[in-house]
Amino acid sequence: MAEKSKGSASYGASDITVLEGLEPVRVRPGMYIGSTGPAGLHHLVWEVVDNAVDEAMAGYCTRIDVTILANGSCRVMDDGRGIPTDEHPQYPGKSAAEIVLTVLHAGGKFGGSGYKVSGGLHGVGVSVVNALSKELVLEIDRNGDHHQMTFHDGGKPDGGLRVTGAAPRERTGTTVTFTPDPTIFEDVDFRAQTILERLQIMAFLNRGLEIRYVDERVGREARETFKYNGGIVDYVRHLNNSKESLFRKVGFYEQAEEAQEVEVAFQWNTGYYESIHSFANGISTIEGGMHEEGFRKAITNVLNRYARKRNLLKEKDENLAGEDIREGLTAIVSVKLAEPQFEGQTKGKLGNVSIRSLVERATNEKLAEWLEENPREGGQIVAKAIQAQRARLAARQARDLTRRKSALDGAGLPGKLVDCSSNDPRECELFIVEGNSAGGSAKDARNPKFQAILPIRGKILNVEKARSDKILKNTEIQALVSAIGAGVESDFDLSKIRYHKIILLADADVDGSHIRTLLLTFFFRQMTDMVNNGHVYVAQPPLYSTLVGKEKTYLRDDAAKAEFLAQHPDHKNDFQRLKGLGEMDFDELRDTTMDPTKRALLQITVEQAALADEVCSILMGDDVPQRRHFIQTNAKDVRFLDI
Repeated sequence: MAEKSKGSASYGASDITVLEGLEPVRVRPGMYIGSTGPAGLHHLVWEVVDNAVDEAMAGYCTRIDVTILANGSCRVMDDGRGIPTDEHPQYPGKSAAEIVLTVLHAGGKFGGSGYKVSGGLHGVGVSVVNALSKELVLEIDRNGDHHQMTFHDGGKPDGGLRVTGAAPRERTGTTVTFTPDPTIFEDVDFRAQTILERLQIMAFLNRGLEIRYVDERVGREARETFKYNGGIVDYVRHLNNSKESLFRKVGFYEQAEEAQEVEVAFQWNTGYYESIHSFANGISTIEGGMHEEGFRKAITNVLNRYARKRNLLKEKDENLAGEDIREGLTAIVSVKLAEPQFEGQTKGKLGNVSIRSLVERATNEKLAEWLEENPREGGQIVAKAIQAQRARLAARQARDLTRRKSALDGAGLPGKLVDCSSNDPRECELFIVEGNSAGGSAKDARNPKFQAILPIRGKILNVEKARSDKILKNTEIQALVSAIGAGVESDFDLSKIRYHKIILLADADVDGSHIRTLLLTFFFRQMTDMVNNGHVYVAQPPLYSTLVGKEKTYLRDDAAKAEFLAQHPDHKNDFQRLKGLGEMDFDELRDTTMDPTKRALLQITVEQAALADEVCSILMGDDVPQRRHFIQTNAKDVRFLDI
């Protein structure tokens, strides 16, 4: 039998590439910081700040300063002990500080003597920042001396660490100033609000730690100081500030044992969604983990025992489910432990089994004590949970009814749906439009093969402020659920969606913005996977049209009109204001919104949908100063909502 040809290219030892030093980081930055987009850029700041916070958790740092310099660089300064400056025993002639900045997996988080607890896990943090920076300046105040070392072009040192004078006012600490490499990142512009939110959380989690932020960029100058002597109790108050609290007190308990400890703060509000935030050594564990699992299990057991002991639940009554008890709960679960077992460099989930046991024990003991000491609040919690249980059972009946109405063969489709002829969900689009008039225009302008139209009446229910049973009984929401055909809430099955594009088509005015916001909140809360998998879009119909010569030009909004006039100062023709979709003829609607080759659709991200949800919670509430502050601080990001 003839030997198979393996091609002419050779493959030997010389073809094996060995990346040394910091080179692997520059070749594959996503492996270390997740992406080279905005999240990855800000990850550099978190890595440096986390090191300073580790000093605070160890008891050596009381203040951290984060400054965005006028040239766009970032400087992080702490008053901790300062990175060791003496010669490293394994690297003769090189200081420990240089090794920390230039060698992956070098740090003070492994041996256990430098830090009892820390957010650092792999020892790649600050060295990764160095690798992905155009320039980095390290300054260390230690033992009365001020040391300095500079790196350029991805971590190349400009000489060794040197003493440049005395430490000012005998201070100790570390200062890292870095300039992200524009050849690595898509954009090197730091977003102030992103940094401020993270710094505020760090201050909440480290009681008494002062964190100062300064922005020196021209036109964006700002100063902010965060310091919370109440720690995570203040954090819960902050999170519940925009909500109506069930009671004024914020509960708190803590427990520690050798090598690990837990703090929990909690308060219920009158809303219908739980908000549990968990942290391990100051790192946000957005995917939860053992600590959160222990808390959820124990709080369910404690509240059921308390309800039966107080005869608030009768012997024949069912136990309250965890979701009933957690309805309206805002809680912070913060743990510190010596050897955290995170899943991946992003540290999204905590895997230590021992911490689950500690959190369970602490909650079983301390929460039970708190309830005994606060019987009025305990009764309010149980009463709310019993209401939630009744609503959950009613919602189950409503879901069953919705499921029966939504037969897969289409028999249960809503009567006002104008469906498309294609049976391939991958090419099908569902336009959700406001009112029958707009629905009629959209029907005439659509391509009937793959575009379906569902008119809805006015502004749908604000699901941020309604219980599940009320949501599922709403006529317009029932129509949405039936048309999409994949269920709702916990029953939602992405594989059954009838359209791969759900397009929100509302007027280009304030009412249209309101409707879009309500719909986005609905998808974010009730059909989360639709948003997570990029199936939700916003159409952007124009507000104005005008003639340029014989060609009609469409302008999305007032800003686009102003820009057009600036570019065409001699324009003489009038502008037609397209007040509503129903007033546009089908040619206009086809050319601007329905034709896939001409339209501009905005694919909604999870962050944008979450922002819409926050808008529903805050902007539609009664707190005018809070609404104004929210608009001011988020104006750039909520522009797509036309607020």
